[in-house]
Parts: sequence; C-alpha cells; structure tokens
Amino acid sequence: MKENRLEQLKDERNLKSKDVAKYLQVYESTYSEWEHSKIPIPTKRIIELANFYNVNIDYMLNISKNRKVIKGKTEIDLIEIGNRLKNIRKELGLSLRELGDKLNTSFSALGSYERGEHLIQSETLISLCKLSNYSIDYILNRDKEKYIK
Repeated sequence: MKENRLEQLKDERNLKSKDVAKYLQVYESTYSEWEHSKIPIPTKRIIELANFYNVNIDYMLNISKNRKVIKGKTEIDLIEIGNRLKNIRKELGLSLRELGDKLNTSFSALGSYERGEHLIQSETLISLCKLSNYSIDYILNRDKEKYIK
C-alpha cells in the first residue's frame, strides 16, 4: 500500500510532477520525494497540497479511505491548532512528557505546538492522529469532524 495518494491525485488531474512542483514553488525532485514517501512532507506543504487537490488530508496521506471534498484556502491558526492539540493530549490523559515519549518527540516541542509558537511537524502530527484517531483535518482546522473515518 502506498503511503500517500499524491500520485493518484496528480494523475486524476492529468498533471505532471513538474506542474505540481511549480504550483508549490519547490524543486521537482523535492515534490517527487514527497510523492514517493522518501522524505516527510512539511505540514505547511501538506495543507497546500490538500487545498490544491480539494481533498481531506486524512485521505491524501492514506490514513483514511474516506475521501471528502474540502474547498477553500485553509488559514493556519497556530493558537487554534495548539488548543486542539492540548485538548487531545488531555483527553488521552497524558502529560507532555508521556505523549512526547509515545510520539518520539520532545515534550518541549509539544509544548511549543500547544502554545501556538510553532506549527506541528508532520511526522509528529501523523503519529498523534494514528494514536488518538483524531483527524488531521480537524486538528489543522480544515474540518469540523473530529475523528478519522
């Protein structure tokens, strides 16, 4: 199973990698590495790709089989994302340190995400969603539906 559906989404629009790379203003080789899951896609770029394809991130990253159309540009609100992250951690009943251990990241990084100081790294975000069953689209304020379907 492919780790993401970027190639499928690109093919559905009859695009080439260079077309998507140009849209994102990245090197074609960078986009190709994302498409083939050779390097992690930064969270900001995940949002841009989902906006470009008008799909939910959970589907695009092959976390869910449920494809949803999500139109419109997603504004990154670090404070809202941080609040959602904090609520998820509390719902899991974990301290920052305990969650950091489970997600293989530092508690200080998690704290900076919860305070809205930085955008959560994609690898951490994906691991959190798999652990909690919360939707990436919900966490990033792209969809009101909380859970992965």
